[in-house]
Order: sequence, then C-alpha cells, then structure tokens
Amino acid sequence: MKRLKIKEILTGEQIGQQVLVKGWVRTKRGSKNVNFIALNDGSTINNLQVVADVEKFGEELFKDINTSTALGITGTLVESQGSGQKVELNATEIVIYGKADPDKYPIQPKKHSLEFLRENAHLRFRTATFSAVFRIRHAMAFAIHNYFNQKGFYYLHTPIITGSDAEGAGQMFRVTTLDAKNPPLTEEGDVDFTADFFGKSTNLTVSGQLEGELGATALGEIYTFGPTFRAENSNTTRHLAEFWMIEPEMAFYELKDNMDLAEDFLKYLIRYALDNCMDDLQFLSKRLQEEEKNKPTEERSMELVEKLRFVLENDFERLLYTDAINILLESKHYKKGKFQFPVAWGVDLQSEHERYLVEKHFKKPVILINYPKDIKAFYMKLNDDGKTVAAMDVLFPGIGEIIGGSQREDNYDKLVARMEAMGVPVEEMSWYLDTRRFGSVPHSGFGLGFERFILFVTGMGNIRDVIAFPRTPKNAEF
Repeated sequence: MKRLKIKEILTGEQIGQQVLVKGWVRTKRGSKNVNFIALNDGSTINNLQVVADVEKFGEELFKDINTSTALGITGTLVESQGSGQKVELNATEIVIYGKADPDKYPIQPKKHSLEFLRENAHLRFRTATFSAVFRIRHAMAFAIHNYFNQKGFYYLHTPIITGSDAEGAGQMFRVTTLDAKNPPLTEEGDVDFTADFFGKSTNLTVSGQLEGELGATALGEIYTFGPTFRAENSNTTRHLAEFWMIEPEMAFYELKDNMDLAEDFLKYLIRYALDNCMDDLQFLSKRLQEEEKNKPTEERSMELVEKLRFVLENDFERLLYTDAINILLESKHYKKGKFQFPVAWGVDLQSEHERYLVEKHFKKPVILINYPKDIKAFYMKLNDDGKTVAAMDVLFPGIGEIIGGSQREDNYDKLVARMEAMGVPVEEMSWYLDTRRFGSVPHSGFGLGFERFILFVTGMGNIRDVIAFPRTPKNAEF
C-alpha cells in the first residue's frame, strides 16, 4: 500500500478507506482499552490522531511507543468521535521503525525554552514550533525563485570565495590552505599569499552584489540567492556569521524603479505566505501571544497575521532621509528623551528610529531614500547635491530595516573618486570598473537578508531560530 502524507489525509477525502501513514509520535495517551497516538510526519503542523485497541495489539507494544518513536500505521480512516480533528485513524497494523527511549530523548512533550532547543538544534525540527518555522522558510525560498522567474530575471550563482570586500567593512572570514603554524612570509615579514592556493588573499563573501552587477549589465536582470558570511563578533538576536541573501541587480533601473520592485517583491512574498502557510502562521501567532501575555499591552507585538496584512494592505510611504530626521527631531518621543540613540543629520538611523517612523508616525511601511554619502557604501550613485547618495532602505514594523539598496554609480570618474576617498583598492577592482568603461548604464539593486525576513514572517524573536544550524561567535555545532 502506498504511504499517504498526513496533510493529505486530514482533508478527509479518504474517509472509509484503508490508508498507510508513517511518522513520529508527538504524544501518546490512553487507558486499559485504547491508546490515542498523535502522529506527525512533518507535512503539516497538525497531527493525525490514531486510535489503537490495546487488546488487539497487546500492552507490550505500547511500552515501546513514546514521543519521537517512528511508526508505520495502517488503518481505516473514519470521522472523528472527538473534538479538535475532522478525522482519525483506526489502526489495524502498527510497525515500529525506530524507538525513542523516554529517559534519554531530550525533547519531551512539555514546554522547552528556545535556548534549550538551540542547544539541541539537531532535534528541534521535531517540535511544532520549529517544524512550522522551517516549512515557512521553504515556502518563502520557493516563492522568491518563483517571483523572479515570473519577472524574467536570471538566477546567477556568484562566488562564495572572493578576493574583494563588497561592503568595505573588513569583517571577513579568510580562506587559506597555508600552514597556520608556519606560513610563508615576505621580506617584510607579512604572510606571503602568493604561495596560497589562489595566489592571493581570499575570503568568504559578504555579498554577491558586485559580481551580480556584471551579470545585470549583460543579461539585463539577475538575482542571487546564496550564503554570505560576516566575521562580526556580535551575539545579538539580529546577527549571524553565516546567513543567506537575496540580491537582485537590474540594468536600466533608476531609484524609483528599484523602490517599485522592492515593494512589489515583499508584498508578493507576504501574500504567498498568507495564501499557503496559514496553519503554521496561526500556530506561531498563538505561540507569540502566549509568550507575551504578561507584557504590558503597549509592549506586545502586533498579532502576526494582522502584521503581515498591515504590510500587504498599505502603500509604502516614500520619504527623504532629511525629512525623516526632521520628523524625528520634532517628535514628542525625541523631545521627551525616549530615544536611546542620537538623532541628527548625518547619523545612521537605528532600529528604534526606523520603527518610530513606521509604527507611530506613518503607520505603514516606509522607504527611506537619499542618505548622506558618508554613511553609505562606495558604489552608491552620488546625487547632484554632492552630499547624498541614491540609497534606499525599506522599513517594516517590529524589525526596522528589511531591505537595503541603491542606484549604483554608473559614472566611471565619480566611482573611482569615491573608491579612492574610501580606501577601496582601485587596481584590484578593475574588473568591476570595466562595467563603467564599456557600455555603462543606469542600474540598481538591493539586498534582502533571508533570515531577517523569515524573522518578520514567523514572529520569532531571535535570528538563530530561523536558520537550521546557526553560526555565531564560539558556536559552530552540528
């Protein structure tokens, strides 16, 4: 008999039929006469209730059936006699594939802290919370590829190993085959990277953008979706050393086109989540409400589904950085000293400022544009005022910046001047400058941190809980 997924069975279309299911036990309860087994196979947040007659199977069998035991069960699907589920399975045959010793299995059917589950990240997928998170993560990855494919973009695989620092921050992981204890040295006493595998100093990439621009200036519109790395010694709830980025790059796009695409893209993803992940979203919403029930009302998060619809149903406000600073300076929040970080023209806005603009002032998502050039990257297009660049940040409720992007500087002389002013090695970047030498065009792009977006969609509070195996300072387990 062919195995059916529990998600399919719960539709009730097979009522009255013999079916075969396979999965893991979430819980087991019962009496002398009957046992009720909640079985889950990962296809849905919902469990299938299995009714098993003790006399038919014998008491000994049920001693080996505990939380996380793997079972194959054949039976007749019937309408449920109890509340909470549409159907249940009357078992006629039970096969135990793998036992789970209840004295040793760490994820018992009780409330566990998220920190405890991070310590057992190899098993946390078996909990309802994390199965929901990773089904949503899959759905969003699929939707990203679907969106760009429908738009005629080409998926470009940019290198993970690179000799350039796209962000100019210097917080990169080195890639080398040199002997760590006795590396070859130059006459000046520095490590001689000409003897290394690639003949030069190389690192794990922080962004695929620069290579993406090369693709865009030939293919028109491309996107990257891959792992990126940053050696930032930060243990906050918003930072990872290994994370995934989505970075579209588009030829002949100016800043307005870039903003239009970013808004349409985010709304498409959120609409897809609402249309295809509602069971998981509702479960995570209840989890979040339970977690925050003892907080003062004003400190509680917006209900998860309501928050997603808030983004979907509002046009994004488009606002100059300079106007945003003025709004913040004129706010009661600022005048009463409620901002932790300073507000002044020229500062990089913090999450508290961004959230104020979204949640308190405009009450809708915001796209901030035209930031001071001194706080932005070298590749952003210099505006006519000579002080600002054609940058954009998309700001969301509860999280602040969700997307960062810009129109790229397409003028060769201006780009070289910016690189020299910011200490970016011009000679080493000649390949990048060639796109400005040969057939340069206006072009734009942005980056969406996948984990930050999944944080927003799932309502989870820590970025380590939306990636399967988080890499953070002093943590590379599993």
